[in-house]
Amino acid sequence: EVQLQASGGGLVQAGGSLRISCLTSGFTFEDYGIGWFREAPGKEREGVSCISLSDGNIGYADSVKGRFTISSDKAKNTVYLQMNSLKPEDTAVYFCNARNTPGPTNSGSWGQGTQVTVSS
Repeated sequence: EVQLQASGGGLVQAGGSLRISCLTSGFTFEDYGIGWFREAPGKEREGVSCISLSDGNIGYADSVKGRFTISSDKAKNTVYLQMNSLKPEDTAVYFCNARNTPGPTNSGSWGQGTQVTVSS
């Protein structure tokens, strides 16, 4: 089955950087899209960034555009999210998601989250 493992979160000061990783298994890597979502206390889970592993198409939420970069490493079956210029409002649990068909936020397979905390 599809399995996803998110890692790399931590505590960082505003303006700092983190790279989080999503290690995947159980599916043909290039047939899927991978997305990063985040969930802050009291808020709905929201999409942050996504990458199509078939054609390389990439998207970002407006709130992170220009600061975050999503990338993939096929040899490692891993998707990364490089987060620069972090802001306190980026504080959330970050989840990775895998899907091979379009769908709403709650579609696809999910990994456990990794906590990102940005101090002011």
